Amino acid sequence: MTVLRVFKWTFINKHFIITLLLGMLAGFMAAYFLLSPPEYVWQALSDPHTSGQLEGLSGPVNDPGSHGSDEFFHRMENSSVADHLAQQVRVLCWVMTGPNNHQSKAKHVKNTWGKRCNVLLFMSSENDSSLPAIALPVKEGRNNLWAKTKEAFKHVYNHYFDQADWFLKADDDTYVVLENLRYMLMNHVPSEPIYYGCRFKPYVKQGYMSGGAGYVLSKEALKRFVEVGIHNKSICRQDADGSEDVEMGKCMEGVHVDAGDSRDALGRGRFFPFVPEHHLIPGHVSKDFWYWKYIYYESKEGMDCCSDNAVSFHYVSPNQMYVLEYLIYHLRPYGISYHVDMPITKQQQAVKTDGTV
Repeated sequence: MTVLRVFKWTFINKHFIITLLLGMLAGFMAAYFLLSPPEYVWQALSDPHTSGQLEGLSGPVNDPGSHGSDEFFHRMENSSVADHLAQQVRVLCWVMTGPNNHQSKAKHVKNTWGKRCNVLLFMSSENDSSLPAIALPVKEGRNNLWAKTKEAFKHVYNHYFDQADWFLKADDDTYVVLENLRYMLMNHVPSEPIYYGCRFKPYVKQGYMSGGAGYVLSKEALKRFVEVGIHNKSICRQDADGSEDVEMGKCMEGVHVDAGDSRDALGRGRFFPFVPEHHLIPGHVSKDFWYWKYIYYESKEGMDCCSDNAVSFHYVSPNQMYVLEYLIYHLRPYGISYHVDMPITKQQQAVKTDGTV
């Protein structure tokens, strides 16, 4: 009888303690959100700084549709220059994703900016013909991003090397303006050993490119990475672990691929590791934030932060993909137009009379 009472008392005590702890945890979380400044909570939702803040967000269930090219304002457009560059500066885009994100994120990349790539691929651990997603022999998880990046570039090199001049890596929460990327690249030739992105300064002597903002390798850079770097343990990290963008930076430096300056003529950035609000609003983020310590070049706040030919933004939610798509490609202020001459790319300039480069 005594043993039974002790057992019951112990069970009740454990049950009580567990309930108490859960109640305290729930109360703390409720107090945190209630007492935190509203703008702080909203900032975490509207201006995310980590992939975790985007977890659980999915895009529209119903297709938002599109504007027809025969609509009044679109009839006044002339896309001949952009169309010309799309043929002269061929960009393959491969997007880092995973099975859980195929429909919640990757699909919305395909429906928006991804359709302007010359070749669009999604790199995952499972095949998905609707994207298409390619199953790489790598497990999912943050600790495998470097391994996934190596396998993705190997796949691109082995199967698509001749179908593009430049090779862009982006995440499934990155938004890219392909026309501006091609404009930036038109003054370079794919035979240059160079890559571009949002340049950070620690860990690598010449700096490295932020993975989230996306980075683009020239054909020569891709060739050196796969043929010389990947399997050389004295140049590139051989295991799966490590920060993907830092390890890529070390590898690029090891195979003598230059970290390019992607800023425009006014010194304004083109690749951004956060959504526009983070960069455009002065004082929005404390100067103690890690970004200010990492950025390679001086970065200003406000409208002077960003080039009129910005290329990419990171931590873009699925819904915001469509918002940016509308603002960039459909919203037009009445009465403003501009003329752009057909460009001659550096690659065309370098072509000799016998047809060789």
